[in-house]
Amino acid sequence: MLRRTILITFALAAGACASAPLVPPPPPSITFEQKMAAILRLEDRRMLRDPAPPVVPPPPPPSGQRAPVVVPPPPPPDLISLLSDGEARIRRRAALAVGRVGLRDGVEPLVSTLADADPEVRHMAAFGLGLIGERNAVAPLVAALDDVSPIVQGGAAEALGLIGDTSAADPIGRLASRIVESGALAEPPAADVDARRDVPASAFRLALYALVRLKAYEPLAAAVLDSTGQPRVRWWPVAYALQRIEDRRALGALLTLAREPEPYTRAFAAKGLGGVKDAAAVPTLIDLLGSREMAVVVESVRALGGIGDAASAAAPVLLKMLQTKETPTHVRLEAVEALGAMKADGVYDFMLDSLADPNPSVRAAALRGAARLDPQQFLAVLSGLDPDPVWSVRAAIASALATLPADTAVPALMPMLDDKDQRVVPAVLQALIAVRAPMVTEVLLRHLMADDVAVRVAAAAGLGELKPPQAEQALAEAYQFGQRDSSFSARAAALGALAQYGAAPATPVLRAALSDKDWAVRRRAAALLKEFDPASAADIDQQIRPAPTNVPAAMYENGTLVNPPVSTAVFLDTDRGTIEIELAVLDAPLTVENFVRLARMAHFDGLSVHRVVPDFVIQSGDPRGDGEGGPGYTIRDEVSERSYLRGTVGMALDAWGDTGGSQFFITHSPQPHLDARYTVFGRVIAGMDVVDQIEQGDVIRRVRVWDGVTTSQIIR
Repeated sequence: MLRRTILITFALAAGACASAPLVPPPPPSITFEQKMAAILRLEDRRMLRDPAPPVVPPPPPPSGQRAPVVVPPPPPPDLISLLSDGEARIRRRAALAVGRVGLRDGVEPLVSTLADADPEVRHMAAFGLGLIGERNAVAPLVAALDDVSPIVQGGAAEALGLIGDTSAADPIGRLASRIVESGALAEPPAADVDARRDVPASAFRLALYALVRLKAYEPLAAAVLDSTGQPRVRWWPVAYALQRIEDRRALGALLTLAREPEPYTRAFAAKGLGGVKDAAAVPTLIDLLGSREMAVVVESVRALGGIGDAASAAAPVLLKMLQTKETPTHVRLEAVEALGAMKADGVYDFMLDSLADPNPSVRAAALRGAARLDPQQFLAVLSGLDPDPVWSVRAAIASALATLPADTAVPALMPMLDDKDQRVVPAVLQALIAVRAPMVTEVLLRHLMADDVAVRVAAAAGLGELKPPQAEQALAEAYQFGQRDSSFSARAAALGALAQYGAAPATPVLRAALSDKDWAVRRRAAALLKEFDPASAADIDQQIRPAPTNVPAAMYENGTLVNPPVSTAVFLDTDRGTIEIELAVLDAPLTVENFVRLARMAHFDGLSVHRVVPDFVIQSGDPRGDGEGGPGYTIRDEVSERSYLRGTVGMALDAWGDTGGSQFFITHSPQPHLDARYTVFGRVIAGMDVVDQIEQGDVIRRVRVWDGVTTSQIIR
């Protein structure tokens, strides 16, 4: 009996278990690496989330059998959901990605994230709002100026400057004033503060930069100047802000800052004195020519040139500098440019003598100067010269001719359209446009179908500027002709020119370009369409997504990208020495990956440094050597909060975002106006003396990559 009872009980229990529904297992957990891979992919595709996969119901089980347990798939990757992740580092990175994606749908979630418990996350939410740039974020960002953390205060100020709403100027100015009055800046901060964001001095610095972007002189002056107009804080960001805002009321403060011992302060002050163009600054600038720091001398020379004829008292000093063999090449070049703006004894004769200078950049500057100083004699001077062997000097001749009357310039310009180097032709077209040559429309239309991409860009831009009647169809055809290019630039130029003719002829082509093969063209088309119809902005932003990319799907999951074990370094070998760069693998992983891949393919080997602006940047990476070339594709910007300081390596762009490829630059000195505009993907850790010596036309012999184990071999 007992045995029977036990069996019955067991059978009942078994039956109950068989009829009870099985509990499905929980969704699989998502690792840090998987989340980071999803963030990278969505950011690169400029999407906030993946679309939800279609729900496919399981087939019904055979009769009498239990339905199989369905394991729910993990939710599709979603940047907005990751703003609530349990790990602060994921929330922070997701906030940056939402900002980089740039959709207005990201504003409200980022505003909510301004209340996160972690100040680093709050800071990145503020920065992301600045990248999106929508004005409905202004009020919460103004409130964030009162956050307890300096890093959030600075991030909010920077974001407000990026958005550009002038109503934020007064509260930003009050933040800067509070920091000054707190005594945190009683002494100029140490140099390491320049790269930090977690101290009051950094919030002050970012507040000043924001006020510059807002062109808000009064709040800036209230924060940094006393009642007599003299600086309350004598730190280089103050000199930068006062020079960048270009307000004559800052003259007295700039004169004072120009005498400070710190070189950056003096250099920025000198630059500011050139911007206000007041002859009262000339004696101070002449004194600064004796400085030991080349940046100070360069900016002083440049400022004297900016003041022009009113600075003619400096001409004898500049001429003497040019006659001194020890004068650095960068200073010589700036002095020739400056003298070209001064009508003083001996200057014109010096320009004529410099036309035979062995340095092509000096010859180009002398040509421009000679044309300004004596336009009537310029053609006679040209007739006595042999054709210059360097294309950039011949292009400079075209630019100089653009300053002459049309009847004088056009006969000299027309033969230059047949120059053997196509890199000269864009300058010739621009000169013909500038002088309004009688046959310029015909010339531009003919060059719309040129083989050279840069020539087509110049022709399209000229038609957009001049808007001759009935060129709309030719521009639409030029866009289609550009489909054969790997480069985006000619198609984008055709769109921009066509838009100058109004919505009716431009809209059909612009709408077609929303699905262009290159994201840069899609962005350009979208921006132009939104100017015609602002109400359709949200719809247009969705139509151009997801962004096309050349990044393989597996690359996003590459462990060296999502969780890099080392900081990759590259070595740029030049005839003047080697420049060692530590790459920013955390802040700009896809930009770094692109640069490293190109380096391993020897893309940079043998390329010239095609642009050198003393005390600003050197720039290379262009296979054309004229600033118009690239690898044949574009990459997405990975803008971060990293500042442009001395030795920062950035990705060069066209006139709008997401147009980078292979051109890069290295800064000679702090350049805050580049912050949050251009991708920072490295910094020079050795060889800045080489960067300082590099001249235009110098060659990068090879680029070596160190990946933490060994220096890579070049893949050909």
